[in-house]
Amino acid sequence: MPQDFTDQNRWFEEKLRPHEPMLRGWLKSRFPADCDIDDVLQESYVRVLKAREREEMLSPKAFLFATARNLAVDMVRRKRFLNAETLVENDALAVLDERAGLRETISKNQELELLTKAIQSLPERCRRIFTLRKVYCLSQPEIAAKMGVSVHTVSAQLTIGVRKCRDYMEAHCDRRGLLRR
Repeated sequence: MPQDFTDQNRWFEEKLRPHEPMLRGWLKSRFPADCDIDDVLQESYVRVLKAREREEMLSPKAFLFATARNLAVDMVRRKRFLNAETLVENDALAVLDERAGLRETISKNQELELLTKAIQSLPERCRRIFTLRKVYCLSQPEIAAKMGVSVHTVSAQLTIGVRKCRDYMEAHCDRRGLLRR
């Protein structure tokens, strides 16, 4: 065995492995039951070891926990997105099976297109905050940290975004909610 492999194995056993029970319990207490903890742990170990190859790690435990948290959050979001996509597909099939009217289907598609245009019309920062909150379901503090702005700024931008989207929709629909031609 090469010397660096033995060193890496020793480092892993000393610096990471002792934290596994605590990390496993922490993940189980904070993430849904369908979050695959074993996959999160395995991928976390791989990423921490790769990061250690690039630079010295001052706090392996903190880095391991942060990596595992981020991976678990990504896994939950991905499952939520895939489930939503499956629901959308199932809803579309149900609509087709129930022989819904062509007008109703077209109307819903037009509403979705109009909402997309309304969101795209927002200023860049406002659009990004709006999308992170409404599409990705991030909390206001998470968005603030991710974008490097205050929670107050996030709140204000969300208020502006909702108002501008409402105004855009009202400008493009008549009193009955039908699209203006």
